[in-house]
Amino acid sequence: MTDHTRFAGHGVLVTGAARGIGAAVARRLAEEGGRVLVTDRDLPEAERTAAALRREGRTAEAAACDTADRSAVEAAVDHAVTAFGSLDVLVNCAAHCSPDVPLFEDDPDDAWALDLDVTLTGAYRCCRAALPHLVASGRGAIVGIGSVNGLQDFGNHAYGAAKAGLASLTRTLAGHAAARGVRVNLVVPGTVRTSAWEGRDDDLAALRPLYPLGRVGEPEDIAAAVAFLASHDAAWITGTTLVVDGGLTAVNTGFHAALRRA
Repeated sequence: MTDHTRFAGHGVLVTGAARGIGAAVARRLAEEGGRVLVTDRDLPEAERTAAALRREGRTAEAAACDTADRSAVEAAVDHAVTAFGSLDVLVNCAAHCSPDVPLFEDDPDDAWALDLDVTLTGAYRCCRAALPHLVASGRGAIVGIGSVNGLQDFGNHAYGAAKAGLASLTRTLAGHAAARGVRVNLVVPGTVRTSAWEGRDDDLAALRPLYPLGRVGEPEDIAAAVAFLASHDAAWITGTTLVVDGGLTAVNTGFHAALRRA
């Protein structure tokens, strides 16, 4: 049963929150009492997400934020602190994934740079801007969204490297911030049904047998893990990477299937 008070009075900023995992995170934390700033490069969609939460009686505002832009990040943090009186939780969901080209050596520099700038350096910018406020709150928490692409080869070289970098940043920042009262953790999703898979139901169905739990993830699965790590229920957890992937990286279902066929 959801605790509707875990984030009562908390100021929350979620990046990449217009849709998908970010929107589900914003909804979950708002449902548990958080005052949520929904940020995204797509401001109209962020505003629609925030408006939907307000119609349900939640506290939510929207702001434009491109994590590749330091000034935009700092403005979003300032917006959250001004609107809510404090910033207690930062959730870094914003990411960019460029498609791989057939040959690695033909991958353009700008695609590599964009994935790292939005996904990894963008999270760094957000943490840097938010950290003093999270320290001041006395209960600050940062939760990042990684990916199984950062653990194993699922394609997307730059995206995978950026997500792997988030795991390292989580550990080093956790060590730095612990003495200042701020916890830093990472959630690592597997395949999640978001708009990126729109119109690709056959592809998702083909992936299901690879998941020991028999299905791909839903945005709410990831939001639940984020809510736990950001809450007082995880008060003695920092620097951890929580894999939420239906068992994908723990069990080689393809190997087991091959053995059964043999």
